[in-house]
Amino acid sequence: MDKLNNILQELGISKVKLAKYLGVSRQMVYNYLELPSLNKWPKEKKIALFKLLDIEDGDDDTLDNIKVNTEYLLSVGERLNKGLKVTSQGEYLDLKGLKKEEQQLVGDITYLIKDKLVDNPNHEENYYALLYTYHLLQSLENISEIKYLLAYMSKATGFTKPNDFKFNEEKQFMFEGIIHSAFTLYSSGGASKNKVIESHKRFVQEIEQRNEERLSRTQQLNTVRLQALRELGYTEINTSNAAEVFEKIAEIESRRA
Repeated sequence: MDKLNNILQELGISKVKLAKYLGVSRQMVYNYLELPSLNKWPKEKKIALFKLLDIEDGDDDTLDNIKVNTEYLLSVGERLNKGLKVTSQGEYLDLKGLKKEEQQLVGDITYLIKDKLVDNPNHEENYYALLYTYHLLQSLENISEIKYLLAYMSKATGFTKPNDFKFNEEKQFMFEGIIHSAFTLYSSGGASKNKVIESHKRFVQEIEQRNEERLSRTQQLNTVRLQALRELGYTEINTSNAAEVFEKIAEIESRRA
């Protein structure tokens, strides 16, 4: 399934978005992608993916023939967003397949989230704290240090024993020692302000550069899309003008080539 994974990556479709589109859990998406062929997917989910990618089957030749250009990116994005909108309108929390303690955990988390947002004087701060937590959860599989950070905070706040290691013990041990030193330095106010300022500048520069590289392709596509809409006198892409807009996008890109 490497070909499909590569296509999804080129299209910028995360496992979370694909899971929502298909109406399954993110773990189920990972399970599907571990299968040897798209034809091994459940029929309903396979058909949904075929519609999203605008293909008739999941054969290797079919996947090889997919050309991820501007027109294809926009058309897939439109179908994905439409599917997500329909899904979210009827979305509910399905806990089937979870163990009893896992269901309890999800319930406890949901209750706490609601408690932090409803009639809470710190509503705005809580919202952003929860939003950042959501971002962390989305990156959990890609950045192992997130798990170590969460474990450290659980220990520091007394929920977990300090010598309890659930992940890679050596790496977790090293990470916790470094984080503890950093927190101690922060709490004591012993860090040089000038050094902190310089360090934060480097942090900002690295993040901005990374984001620019990640978003450059999207920005280019948006620029071309807006130009096409402007030249045609439209304000948005819809089912009635999609073909005309995509044709104009291809024309603009050919002029730039």
